[in-house]
Amino acid sequence: MAVVKRTVHPIEAESYRILRAEADTTGLPPHTRDVVERVIHTTADPAWQDDLVTDEEALTAGVKALAANNPLVTDVTMVAAGVTAYPATCLVAATATADLASREGLTRSAAGIRRAAKAHPDGAIWVIGNAPTALTELIRLAAAGEVRPALVIGLPVGYVGAAESKAALRQTTLPQLSNRSARGGAAVAAAAVNALLYGDPLA
Repeated sequence: MAVVKRTVHPIEAESYRILRAEADTTGLPPHTRDVVERVIHTTADPAWQDDLVTDEEALTAGVKALAANNPLVTDVTMVAAGVTAYPATCLVAATATADLASREGLTRSAAGIRRAAKAHPDGAIWVIGNAPTALTELIRLAAAGEVRPALVIGLPVGYVGAAESKAALRQTTLPQLSNRSARGGAAVAAAAVNALLYGDPLA
């Protein structure tokens, strides 16, 4: 069931009809199908269906966390901006984050995640759509018992560390969504969250 009820624009509805003609998602579990289709819709790329690594139980936990108004934390402001109808925490641009990054030799994205973990140690939805270092830091914090996510959406992008950080995520027992390749990005990560918020737009 969708967390947010909304009016679906005819263009979006037609886009979904087209993508369903190009990609057969009928055999996927409900939340998995929602995420796969929303990412394909966002990118106009059906190849995402074979790249995403999903877990229906984890996605269901994410939907429940959103329905309970649990915190949503992102690594960069572009991800937060892409999530509609739900507030997000992003500390990457804060002065205290820059200070921590300089002091500890971290990227600002990783420093923002470290600071956010202190504010939201339990039950948050963590969305990494840009920086592999942010995902690596979140994995480290979880291994140390400093953060216990409801769901980790790990879709950072880049030639350095992106695929590796997502592979590392898949080696954990964290409830998660990821993809195998180096691609990803803010739009894709936000699309995954919106899928859990909205559900099937043609339902």
